Amino acid sequence: MTADRITVAELQELLAAGQPVTVLDVRTPSDVDWEIPGAIQVDAYGDLQSGRLGPLAKLSLPPGPVVTVCGVGRTAAIATHLLRANGVEALTLDGGMRSWSLAWNTSQTTISGCQVVQVRRTGKGCLSYILESQSEAIVIDASVDPDVYVRLLRERGWRLVAVADTHIHADHLSRSGQLADLEGAALLLPTQDRAQYPFRPVADGDRIAFGATALVAMRTPGHTAESTTYLLDNTAAFTGDTLFLNSVGRPDLDGGTRQERASRARLLHMSVSRLLQLPEATQVFPGHVSKATPFDGRMLRTTVGTIRDTVALARLEEAAFAQAVLARIPPNPPNHSRIVEFNERGELPGDPSELEAGANRCAIA
Repeated sequence: MTADRITVAELQELLAAGQPVTVLDVRTPSDVDWEIPGAIQVDAYGDLQSGRLGPLAKLSLPPGPVVTVCGVGRTAAIATHLLRANGVEALTLDGGMRSWSLAWNTSQTTISGCQVVQVRRTGKGCLSYILESQSEAIVIDASVDPDVYVRLLRERGWRLVAVADTHIHADHLSRSGQLADLEGAALLLPTQDRAQYPFRPVADGDRIAFGATALVAMRTPGHTAESTTYLLDNTAAFTGDTLFLNSVGRPDLDGGTRQERASRARLLHMSVSRLLQLPEATQVFPGHVSKATPFDGRMLRTTVGTIRDTVALARLEEAAFAQAVLARIPPNPPNHSRIVEFNERGELPGDPSELEAGANRCAIA
């Protein structure tokens, strides 16, 4: 932290510790499709570009530092300069929302004797998981820097034995291969011919042993052809982008004709129906959420029974489901085609935040 700047890691630490800090987002409303949890949104962009505080001058700000945020930090720096001239303890978030896309926090729980750590990319809504049994661990859908998982594993004294992806991702760059290489662990992917690098294929019904237990693969195509859910004793389902807390996945990111998308939508219906046949108390741990993830330590999960009761889309018959899903397709995730290309090659660009910045758009409600 400098006199007028704060890094993503420093802001992340303040929020995780519950320290008094006000995040002031000065982007225009049309640019705010993702945010920092608890941020105050003020449309001051035009005024700031003209060297004026505009509506920021009327704010009654609480004690403690004020962190200004915009897309990449330039307009926020103007806000910081003007606020400091008015006696406000203001700091600019280095790199703005683009850099914030790499921020993360965690939550932890116990299921069937296993420790489960949920690693959440707070800006992107990406959820990944560390599962532990008898000090052996598996990571599912690694989406933050591999060093984060290594640190979390070291802190707990766990040894990584495998890293598994639920599918080839389109809205974030997978860190699974890099993490597996770093820790000398097995890299597991659902059986497919898209990945252009070595991995251990996982088919429907395969068991992935760790410690005293195992994950069982359940093929759940629709979002992608290879999408796979990992089951832990039928008490937990790690569903990737097939089933979310209050929505289902989207079947269109592989492109193709409307008929091909409709076919994938019918596959998705089959997969969602199969998941909803699990015991109603089975906990569902998705690969994403659609909103910024707060620093509250609360596990983001639901149950099969809750989804049956609350997600009307999931209760539709096949034809109605496919029609409704295709009618509700959201805009594509930013840069999704390039992200898929990197993930199929098993590569990472020099600056992941440039590709990954922006809201998660994998869900259909």
